[in-house]
Amino acid sequence: MINFSNAGKEAQLRYLDGDYQVIKSGSYVTCAVTGRSIALEDLKYWSVARQEAYADAAASYQAHVKAGA
Repeated sequence: MINFSNAGKEAQLRYLDGDYQVIKSGSYVTCAVTGRSIALEDLKYWSVARQEAYADAAASYQAHVKAGA
C-alpha cells in the first residue's frame, strides 16, 4: 500500500555533504533561487553552507555567484 500522507507537503531538510536529513516529512522542497518546487526524488543540488536547495545546476551557480563565493 502506498502512503500519500506527505504528498503535496513541503519537506524540511538538513543538507549534508552528499546527502540530506529529513527534519519534517514532505514530498518536495523549494528552490532558493527560482522558487520552483523540487520533488525529493529529483533533488540533486544544494548548499551545505547556506542550507538551500536548487532546482538545477544553473540555479546553484547563480546562488554561488550571488553569495560572492
